[in-house]
Amino acid sequence: MLFSDDFIVSIANDPIQSLIKIVEDTSTQLREEKKMSIWTQRPYDTLFEAFSLVVCVIEEFDIEMLKTIEVPSLQGSLQDDANAMNAFLTNIYPKCKAHVAKINLSLMKNKFNGLLGQSFSYEFSHEDLDRVQQLINELREEINTSNLFEQKHKARLLKRLEKLQAELHKKMSDIDSFWGLVGDAGVAIGKFGNDAKPFVDRIREMTDIVWRTQSRAEELPSGTPTPLLENFDS
Repeated sequence: MLFSDDFIVSIANDPIQSLIKIVEDTSTQLREEKKMSIWTQRPYDTLFEAFSLVVCVIEEFDIEMLKTIEVPSLQGSLQDDANAMNAFLTNIYPKCKAHVAKINLSLMKNKFNGLLGQSFSYEFSHEDLDRVQQLINELREEINTSNLFEQKHKARLLKRLEKLQAELHKKMSDIDSFWGLVGDAGVAIGKFGNDAKPFVDRIREMTDIVWRTQSRAEELPSGTPTPLLENFDS
């Protein structure tokens, strides 16, 4: 098998980046195995493993942007099926790369806008910034080890935290990603009640820090209560 069980389990942490790795690793393997212009059994088996895994990932994590690419129906012909599977992997690869590039560009622009100070920005204290980083790490550990969340839900939460941590800087022009966690907290409370307390408590503390920073930037009166979370039971 080209892909280990450990790798397959890790796909939930970042499905899009994992798809890129699957295609790249498969391409590397095929360069070693496919010595002729026609397909033989060994490279076909490698391709079939990758193709099957990619289709499962797209379906399992409901990756909408890749659903426009038609999944080939295999007919039992080694040559035709191999060509069809290879074309499918070739087609999804640039879409995944473009998606990652778009996210990276957005994160980089956010970083530069905040650092350059050329636009309105929210500025965290060093202590608050360090605490938010710590809370994100604790949330990631809590989610990874929790049995409350389904795999798809867990993957979405981990992806949100990854994006949030990539955006986090002392100066930020946009803090919307933080407030998305409030919705996650509400869902967790609605689904799991008190069992979600360790998860919700960390989000509460993080949003308190963010709200304090936002209030200061917007020149609100000191002590203005945090919206949305004030009615959440501890």
